Amino acid sequence: MEFGVWLSLVALFFTGGLTPGPAVMLVLASSFRYGFKPALLPALGVASANVLWLCLAASGTAALFEIYPRATVALKVLGILVLTWMAFSVIFGPLPRLEPDPDDVPKRGRLYAKGFLLQITSPMPLVYFGMLLPLYFSPDTPLAPQFLIMLVTVTILELFGLSLYAYAAGTIRRFLQEPRTGRIFNILIGLVMIASGVFAVLSTA
Repeated sequence: MEFGVWLSLVALFFTGGLTPGPAVMLVLASSFRYGFKPALLPALGVASANVLWLCLAASGTAALFEIYPRATVALKVLGILVLTWMAFSVIFGPLPRLEPDPDDVPKRGRLYAKGFLLQITSPMPLVYFGMLLPLYFSPDTPLAPQFLIMLVTVTILELFGLSLYAYAAGTIRRFLQEPRTGRIFNILIGLVMIASGVFAVLSTA
């Protein structure tokens, strides 16, 4: 992979990782409720799901979706349903605490699975992995090195962005102790999750 192409890839996923979307909102909400370290588990789930999305991009599945558009529609519908369910669980969930309760943290596998399920069903990766990422593969270069470079790059940038939000939640939490303010912020997180999913669906229409 040429250095200029790689820099373009870094710019794409660096800005994408910092753009508030479903994954960011999930990690942010998890950090508010459970703390920084537990919030990294759904972040790892998101990064793991990205590996599957990257495999699909490398295998030309995006072209297959064009041949079978109903499969894309089904994935989008499923993604919106999952996003809506998670968004409502945040909107009507507990308010942020001044200090997270360690006893309230669910099993690690559950937090990891939540991030994985969100990312594998979300319409948002269709934009990055289905429409944009295939453009970075060069047919004149062996596929394996390109795949490995993209895998490492995308994973590092995704985890960096999500970890940044998880850490920032600790600072923001101090300003959300008033119940009304905390509830409004939860509602905003849920609405951003749904809105970003709808945007991704419209972008890939």
